[in-house]
Order: sequence, then structure tokens, then C-alpha cells
Amino acid sequence: MSYCLPLAAVDTIVFPDSYAAARQRWLAQLTKLSCHTQHQASPCPGTGPDGEALVSDTAWIGPEGASRVLVLLGGTHGIEGFAGSAVQIDLLGLLADGHVIIPADTAILMVHALTPWGYAWQRRCDADGVDLNRNGVDFLRPLPENKDYGLLKDAFYLADAAQRQIELAEFEQQHGRIALEKAISAGQYSDPSGPFYGGKAPTHGRRVCEDLIREYALQQRDLAVIDLHTGLGSYGYGEIICDHQPDSAGTRTARSLYGDSVALPLLGTSSSVPKTGLLDYLWHAIMNERSCYVTLEFGTFSTDQLFEILLRDHQLWAQAGNEQARHEHSKIMRQHFYPADRAWQEMVLFRARQVIAQGLSGVSA
Repeated sequence: MSYCLPLAAVDTIVFPDSYAAARQRWLAQLTKLSCHTQHQASPCPGTGPDGEALVSDTAWIGPEGASRVLVLLGGTHGIEGFAGSAVQIDLLGLLADGHVIIPADTAILMVHALTPWGYAWQRRCDADGVDLNRNGVDFLRPLPENKDYGLLKDAFYLADAAQRQIELAEFEQQHGRIALEKAISAGQYSDPSGPFYGGKAPTHGRRVCEDLIREYALQQRDLAVIDLHTGLGSYGYGEIICDHQPDSAGTRTARSLYGDSVALPLLGTSSSVPKTGLLDYLWHAIMNERSCYVTLEFGTFSTDQLFEILLRDHQLWAQAGNEQARHEHSKIMRQHFYPADRAWQEMVLFRARQVIAQGLSGVSA
């Protein structure tokens, strides 16, 4: 099965202007499908900046009893949902127009806006500052420690960016680049106002995933999970990141579906360093040997720029009474995670079609 259409057929109109517009368009596209569909809405506490309701929407597309399922997750990191929505809306359009035919005994499970608060407010985290993609830990056990985060924490809150860069550079010179990136982004559970905070309890998005796993008995099916992200790696390229153990059935399945483009943080072949509490791990726990979970990460700008933008975002939200500064910074956040560049958007859609086709045909084989 393949549906890599000519580039001229890729229409960037599917990229939304806001969370609310994305949800409206996603729901409208869903109604155009002629095949069996089941829609669920999972309300999230809080409202968006214009008072709009916040919801994670789920669509099961295809036969209820399908033994094979492509799972497409979007908005795990809120603001990254702009690209996630575009990819999902594009796929819904291809399905409605007959350009994509779901194979026999196969279904698509599509989850839109796993972190709707962050999507609406143009942040990566939820309203409590929790990063869903560091929330996948067992909260009944002692939480992981990131000692190097503690060493650098004071630098993260410096108002003087130049001084912060000096201190981070000194740490990198002493401990290496990978140690620096892990100190900042591998996940931490001690600083609620800081970046990459994993929280103290399961988040809304985690509970949505756990509910879906139970309701659809996904542990009994073959799964190809694709989690859509942006902001890390080469500009416009969709890197397939696999956080399964290198010698595991999950990695072997990922390579059988997606080939040699699969990159593993644990082997140092990815733009991502190994991390704690990934959403992946919740799915790994219920997967059979014919299943896998990958992140499709669309690159934008440098990792150093990513860190600086996120640190400033958390500084602003840790302070009260600076709504205008937050609003201005949200434009910078948006440009990093959702570049206003037609060429980037075309690359995202074309690569997403390619990878989704690989996942759908592979899991159904």
C-alpha cells in the first residue's frame, strides 16, 4: 500500500492557525469518511485563551475487531500539535477521497491534541507545567533523579542569557555535549516551574492513552504507534526515533516497518538523547513482539535555540503579571515549533505521508 502523492498535491492549507480552528477542521474532516468511525471526546480541565473548551479527540477508523492498528498521536507536546493536526487532517482528507485504502483487518486510531492546554496557549506543557513526554513513570515508586539538572538549575533562571550561555558552555566543556543535553532535557521531577518537568501524578494526556488501551484492548492487537513531534533535528526532515531497547522485538519491528532510517537514542544514532518518563514506555509495556512505537520528529532550528526559547518560556510563566511578555514570547515559541514557511510545511506533509504509508502497510502485512 502506498499513497506518496506528487508534491503538487500536497496542500498546506491543512496547517491550522489555532487549536480551536484545528479541532473544528479535524472534526469536519472526520464526518466525510464513508467507512466505520467512532469518535470520542475527552475534556481537559481549563480553557483556552479565548475561553474555548479544551478537548482531546479520538477517532477509531475501520473495523472494530481489527487485529492490527496504526495509532497516530498528535499534540503530545501542546504547541507541536500544529504540525500534528495538519498531518492528521491531511490523512483524513486522503481517506475521504479514496487515495488511502485501509487494508483488511486493520484500523487507524487517531488521537488529536493529547495536551490541548499547551496547544491552545502555545506551550509544550500542560497547565501545571508538566511535560507529558516525561510523565510516563511509576508514581508509586521513588521518582527518577536528574542530579545534573540541579547543578544547572540556577543558570536556567538567570535573566542574563549571555551569562547562562557561559555557564552551560563550561558544563559542556567539563562533562560533554550529551551530558549537557541530558541535564536539561532528559526529564526532572524536582522543579515544577522548570523545563521538562515530569510531574507528580499522571496527566490528562497519559490518562487518555491509558483509557484507550483499556477500552480497545490494544494489548491484544498488533500496533504501529507514530507520535508526531516538531522542534528537534534537521530543518524539515522527519526523523524516525525509536526508544525501544536496541536488541528488543520493538526495535526489530520498527526496522522491518521503516527500514534503515530508524534512529535510536540509546545507540547515539538520533538527534535525541535518552530520556526518562517518555510516553513511549506506557505503550511499550502493553505491546506484543509484532508492535512498535516511534516518534516522527520534524526538525526546525538548533538545539541550543530550542533550549534558550524553552528556558525563557518557563521563566515568564513562573512570574506573575507579565501577560504581554508571555504573549510576545509565544510568537517565538510558535516560530520554532511551527515555522511559517511553506517549504517546511510541504516537507512535513510529504514525509508524514511516506512514514504513515510504511507503518500502515507494515503493520497490516
